[in-house]
Amino acid sequence: MIDTLLVANRGEIARRVFRSCRDLGIGTVAVFSDADAGAPHAADADRSVRLPGAAPSDTYLRADLIIGAATAAGAGAVHPGYGFLSENADFARAVRAAGLVWVGPPPEAIEAMGSKVAAKKLMADAGVPVLPELDPDAVTEADLPILVKASAGGGGRGMRVVQTLAELPDAVTGAAREAQSAFGDPAVFCEPLLTGARHIEVQILADRHGTVWALGERECSIQRRHQKIVEEAPSAAVGPELRAELCRAAVDAARAIGYEGAGTVEFLLAADGRFFFLEVNTRLQVEHPVTECVYGVDLVRLQIEVAEGARLPAAPPEPRGHAIEVRLYAEDPAQDWLPSSGALHAFEVPGVDSVFAVPDGYGLRLDSGVESGGEVGVHYDPMLAKVIAWAPTRTAAARRLAAALRGARVHGLTTNRDLLVRILTERCFLAAETDTGYLDRHPPFGGAEAGCAVDLAAPLASPETVRLSALAAALADADANRGSAAALGGMPSGWRNVPSQPQRKTYEGPDGEIEVAYRLTRDGLVAEDHPGVACPATGPVVTLEAGGVRHDFEVRRVGDSVFIDSDLGPVTLRALPRFVDPSTAVAPGSLLAPMPGTVVRVEVERGASVADGQVLVVLEAMKMEHRIAAPSAGVVAELNVSEGQQVEAGAVLAVIAEETPQ
Repeated sequence: MIDTLLVANRGEIARRVFRSCRDLGIGTVAVFSDADAGAPHAADADRSVRLPGAAPSDTYLRADLIIGAATAAGAGAVHPGYGFLSENADFARAVRAAGLVWVGPPPEAIEAMGSKVAAKKLMADAGVPVLPELDPDAVTEADLPILVKASAGGGGRGMRVVQTLAELPDAVTGAAREAQSAFGDPAVFCEPLLTGARHIEVQILADRHGTVWALGERECSIQRRHQKIVEEAPSAAVGPELRAELCRAAVDAARAIGYEGAGTVEFLLAADGRFFFLEVNTRLQVEHPVTECVYGVDLVRLQIEVAEGARLPAAPPEPRGHAIEVRLYAEDPAQDWLPSSGALHAFEVPGVDSVFAVPDGYGLRLDSGVESGGEVGVHYDPMLAKVIAWAPTRTAAARRLAAALRGARVHGLTTNRDLLVRILTERCFLAAETDTGYLDRHPPFGGAEAGCAVDLAAPLASPETVRLSALAAALADADANRGSAAALGGMPSGWRNVPSQPQRKTYEGPDGEIEVAYRLTRDGLVAEDHPGVACPATGPVVTLEAGGVRHDFEVRRVGDSVFIDSDLGPVTLRALPRFVDPSTAVAPGSLLAPMPGTVVRVEVERGASVADGQVLVVLEAMKMEHRIAAPSAGVVAELNVSEGQQVEAGAVLAVIAEETPQ
């Protein structure tokens, strides 16, 4: 029996495992890097152990430090979570060799699936349908399009789509470099790219006594950069007969490798109904909550009990209802998924029924690795939380989830929240017309097909809402200043014995500067061009009337950042100073680092002519590579970085000047 368990991971998955441990009466141990010293997962555990350093290679990927932490803290078992060392057979062996219980599959099963190339051969021998493997050096025009994949990879890292042979060398090199960074193994291979296919996976659970469960399927087709952002169970594209075939293939795959514990068998479902094996994830999946909700199980609890030697019942529970999960990321979909880091001033999701657990009935679940007032750094994946809705029908789940996201307060970081709401309310999604090319059919990621022309990256707040939000921000700020002046016994700002010029405040919004003019009158604060304002004497809520309808705007300000939430959509503004410090000016044509990171490649030299959109520098941050392109055609007048250099957000990487005509 396990008395104390260490989670060799961080963030929301560590907190998720701790939740099940508390329900079982098992003590918990967290490990944390220096970058995670104040992270919620470190505080959630009964005990915690520091891993010196910040980079994953120095901390969460150090098997010796993890095992040393378990020994020091008196843990008798290790749960790997997902990512990091979760699918590392040598780590599993080292845990067992140290006399600790490994809450995961046998090392031999992990090893068998550790190489995607070897895994596909093994599955083919077991009668599971597979796609052909292509040697990168032998790819021809007839093979295109193809997908370059990391053999040891997962989570979308080390993957590249290739449409032409000219793209292949760079795709292989980039995928290998990213795979080496993420998994310590640069090996890559190629396989045909199926267009119009769905990503379908089957949750398996097996004990050491020969029982293997297949807990239905999940659909995870909506992806960005080959990483899932929307997952659901069951799939609207899978009927009873196909479900039985998929589950039978998943069970065959599990038996072929002597599997134990929780895992996932992933397939591609072609438009013609054929399916093909992709891989076995020998661990818990990020999207496991949708299966837990539909089947009413605690997969982490079952993992632990199986590791203790328990027998599973002969058959799994029957499914009920539909569950949809979205991954809330700190990133900007409209800027090539650029990750965002820094302070998270507020993180609040309304109407949550349970945290890290299945609700007592249909409802809303939240699994989050962050809390209000925390920091999101640059060393790890930018996922903030998973929000899950469980309802009797798919339509009801989508509506409940969209409403919760729309009403969430997420202040301080750019996120994909608006994108997720637009997906959940978009016609093609609601009609279950989803495949791995879903985003590519919508602006701004690609062309729009008839009936699926919604700009998914467009903000929820319209330009008119932004203008109203700026007005609310100005009035709330003025009201706060008025209250402060009164408390100090002075005259309120903007007071005039004889009415003169209105007061003005300027904000930077998504589409440029917004100036607001208002007056202090006998009736209170009144906007110059917007009658019908009701502003409270105190408090952050401003009520504005638009088109005969009143709306409440809740205003929160942190430094120069102003966050305005209303039923019309969330808006973030930056309050501009009345006088600009000239020392903060940036030279025209400057190319700034959008985030802290490491320069992995410089593709130009000083003095070179560049085209609009040409990639100049590649940065690595948050476990992914990000391409920094020229904003316009011109000449590289300055180049301030070199490969391997660390840069801070806002650093001037290069300066592009207009090319002088010859």
